[in-house]
Amino acid sequence: MISILLATYNWPQALKLCLESLATQTDKNFEIIIADDGSTENTKQVIESFGRSYPAAIKHLWQEDQGFRKTKILNQAINAAHGDYLVFLDGDCIVQPDFVARHRELAQKGYLVTGSRILLNDSLTQELLSWSQWSFHKFSSGLLGKRLSGCINKYWPLKIKLGNGSWRDYKKFVWRRIKGCNMACWKADAEAINGFDETMTGWGHEDADFVFRLQHHGITRKSGSWSTEVLHLFHKINDQSNAAENARRVREKILAKAL
Repeated sequence: MISILLATYNWPQALKLCLESLATQTDKNFEIIIADDGSTENTKQVIESFGRSYPAAIKHLWQEDQGFRKTKILNQAINAAHGDYLVFLDGDCIVQPDFVARHRELAQKGYLVTGSRILLNDSLTQELLSWSQWSFHKFSSGLLGKRLSGCINKYWPLKIKLGNGSWRDYKKFVWRRIKGCNMACWKADAEAINGFDETMTGWGHEDADFVFRLQHHGITRKSGSWSTEVLHLFHKINDQSNAAENARRVREKILAKAL
């Protein structure tokens, strides 16, 4: 079984769309563990509103809001996961109906997958948030027009899906295209490196650190582009005051392993 570890913080409207999109999956053999980094009661109410009618099991993990501590709540989610394969997703992302199926297709022992995203602009984001319910069919209507008008930054990855293959494999660690909002690995591999580094607080590069340590552990990174794209809702840039320090710490680890 696949466990989707869904990170969220105080954007219940976006989380509602994300959960609705997960409810439309063609592959239904998954559970959802919501890793909540201290949201208010509104988020809890959204989760509870799905109730027993939701097609997948949902578990809500919550920790007190003491600043950005995504690493800590994700480690709790890893520990709580019943699936042997973990797909990391953020609550400000909407998934395509074949999202789980595509991740399952790319899952391979000894590998991790870093997926990709399609950026939505502010006007399209506000439009989607106003919908009573998510519909991928409705979203896909006039897709080329959305691209030409700048509402989305990619078109072809939504139309063309490519299968597995060695061309997806990275030969070494690179920072490029690591997005914590869409990546996957085996639970045993995550546990072998003790999950995320909880000393990394504040926004930035905790996902790169996780991927680097998995690769150093002997896991091969595989690209999930042209297969697993998520739709990333527009929002203001997070507080990045810790990003430079977190990046420095990752580079320090890389240098230490190279010596």
